[in-house]
Amino acid sequence: MKRKILTLQQIYREGAASLRAAGILDADLDAWLLLSFVTGLDKAAYYGNPGRLMEEREQELYFKWIALRSDRVPLQHLTGEQEFMGYPFFVNKHVLIPRQDTETLVEEALKRLKPGMRILDLCTGSGCILISLLKMNACKLRMDDIRGTGTDISEEALYVAWKNAERLGIQADFLQSDLFECVEGQYDMIVSNPPYIPTEVIERLQDEVRVYDPYIALDGGEDGLYFYRKIINDSVQYIKKEGVLLFEIGHDQGQAVSFLMRQAGYGKIQMKKDLAGLDRVLIGSYNGKESRKC
Repeated sequence: MKRKILTLQQIYREGAASLRAAGILDADLDAWLLLSFVTGLDKAAYYGNPGRLMEEREQELYFKWIALRSDRVPLQHLTGEQEFMGYPFFVNKHVLIPRQDTETLVEEALKRLKPGMRILDLCTGSGCILISLLKMNACKLRMDDIRGTGTDISEEALYVAWKNAERLGIQADFLQSDLFECVEGQYDMIVSNPPYIPTEVIERLQDEVRVYDPYIALDGGEDGLYFYRKIINDSVQYIKKEGVLLFEIGHDQGQAVSFLMRQAGYGKIQMKKDLAGLDRVLIGSYNGKESRKC
């Protein structure tokens, strides 16, 4: 049976009610974002004429997406986009959806940029960290000759990163590599948001993450520290003396990862918190005096 054509206001209210009934957090916001994406309207245009009838094809697409969102398909997988550091990033099922928490890592890396730096982004995924760094440098800091390379084991993820670099007008190299496997040379800065969730915890995550985020972007091994150990131990061959290593970490991993960094020859270790006041970013400078392998 053909659905009656509704007004924008009716559509929004019905969509929000459906999401609330499905137990979706931020149901009202998600309903609005889907409406805005489908119609191309901003809030000023919506409130200027909430009684406007919605086009039939838009209405069909909207309720299709509301149904999928009710089944826990992430909003970003429907729209194909997520804002990060103020920039629109293309995303799909092959990459971790950029989170606001990760912006803390970018902000701390920006403070440490210097002209001529070579930056390596391990587990680059959508490329949001590296591309944001290069974009913000180009638009605001304008330091000369900063170059960046992003690596990921997933060919599909690298395609997403390449598309984002192209979309935002950024020159960067993307390399399929299992961490440092195919990396050459040394870098002034290494950044990474590696998989850090303990394997047994993954099954307890919300469906939007557990079902729809790529498993390889989540699984940090038995204790969540597998990739930190690998990256820290191997990084000493690829980071210059006084080079900076920056990680995103889980809120309860700061002490363990700090210890690993000190054992590998990193000093001046700092912890930075996210907007929620949780430990989120760990920063260390390589002093070239490795004590022992972790």
